[in-house]
Amino acid sequence: MTKEVILTGNDLTLDDVIGVAREGWSVKISAEAIEAVKKSREIIDDIIANNRVTYGVTTGFGSLVSVSISPEDASELQENLIRTHSSGFGDPLSREEVRATMLIRINSLVKGCSGIRLSTVEMLLAMLNKDVVPFIPEKGSLGASGDLAPLAHMVLPMLGLGRAYFSGELLSGKEAMQKAGIDTIHLAAKEGLALINGTTVLTAVGALATYDAVELVKLSDIAGALSLEVHNGIVDVFDEALHRIRPQYGQLATAQNMRNLVAGSTKVVHASTERVQDPYTLRCIPQIHGANKDSISYVKAKVEIEINSATDNPIVTESGKVISGGNFHGEPLAQPFDFLGIAASEIGNVSERRVERLVNHSLSGLPSFLVKHPGLNSGFMITQYAAAALVSENKVLSHPASVDSIPSCENQEDFVSMGTIAARKARDIVNNSQRVVATEIMAACQALDFDEKQAGELGKGTQAAYDTFRKSSSFIENDHDIEIYDELEKATEVLTSGRLVKAVEEVVSLELQVK
Repeated sequence: MTKEVILTGNDLTLDDVIGVAREGWSVKISAEAIEAVKKSREIIDDIIANNRVTYGVTTGFGSLVSVSISPEDASELQENLIRTHSSGFGDPLSREEVRATMLIRINSLVKGCSGIRLSTVEMLLAMLNKDVVPFIPEKGSLGASGDLAPLAHMVLPMLGLGRAYFSGELLSGKEAMQKAGIDTIHLAAKEGLALINGTTVLTAVGALATYDAVELVKLSDIAGALSLEVHNGIVDVFDEALHRIRPQYGQLATAQNMRNLVAGSTKVVHASTERVQDPYTLRCIPQIHGANKDSISYVKAKVEIEINSATDNPIVTESGKVISGGNFHGEPLAQPFDFLGIAASEIGNVSERRVERLVNHSLSGLPSFLVKHPGLNSGFMITQYAAAALVSENKVLSHPASVDSIPSCENQEDFVSMGTIAARKARDIVNNSQRVVATEIMAACQALDFDEKQAGELGKGTQAAYDTFRKSSSFIENDHDIEIYDELEKATEVLTSGRLVKAVEEVVSLELQVK
């Protein structure tokens, strides 16, 4: 049964965003939110009736704020805004990114701070529930005044313009709306600005990336534990007493996760005079993975504030004041999404180094490149190359977008966030690191199947991970039996589908933070 999310403007969660964007959950607006929308619209109607000077309602936009607009031209002003601002470029945002954008925008509008008509909000809601997905080019936003260009593309089909997907087919906006049984509209005063002025696209893209990063950091613990089993790693380094004297939340959680994952293993060992230390990529898993957990937890908290915020301009207050402010500015999310990219990049970096330890005979003691008859077979040789390429690309992408600004709108908008670029970069880094971690898990499972060295029992969590992974990906005997790309694709799908984390969490706990 499909779950229903009821929007109040105040309590949308990241899990709700994922459910609507990816699983197709239905959405409705609460009765209280409906009343809030109606009340804010009454204030805008009063401004129009009395021809009071109000930015974006009875004036032009940006540096054209001094140009007066008559009530008769109010609708044309808003529709001109949509036509001219829809100047994006590049590949379209994914279906899930657009659906997340629509959901977050509706939730912002129903706070009752935007002065939009209820019927217009309900139209956007109908598009979301009937899966009309506007074609939104992913490039062209400065992240202030919000995501003007991409959000204008979102609005075009509402006017019978632009393009949109319906039933998976890209159609003209007018045809998509007709096939969905939704009438197009003309915008009223303030509505164009209410729909496109805000941080919605950068928040949506970053929210999905944040959710995936939370899952990825759990997968990185699973991958690290499997590599530890292969190398008969030293488990003393996960002792809680060691980490309580440096009680960083993510570090404590990672040490606990590692203890849970390898509990009952006969492969891992304790330190001895013959074997005192493991290399950093095994010994320092709590410190390295833990830092990533802390960064991702910080970003998640910022996202959950933003998806329940009003970020357009001007804002209509409960008292009836209309304030032209700066809630559209993306800086509060731009910096966290840069931070998210750095954390996700580090997940890939440490995972790639463990891939190298697995495929390198001199470090693992296993056959070179984890294949029988190396030389005749190349085995996992180039999987490490590909992983190295991805982590190197991530290092380039990790340069922060938020430190850049280019003035716009005749220097009226003279400091912008570039937050949408930060969100897109974080998304791409997470995707790259997912592949690297999938490569590590695939290599670790291959290594564990060389029985002559790896006799013994896996831990409770690592056994569940191994068993789940092996349902989709088999041991590779010879190069001529496989196409390695297909095997890597299967490995990646096991991770991104959520099956691996779910299987492990059915037997052991995987925490993001412990205090």
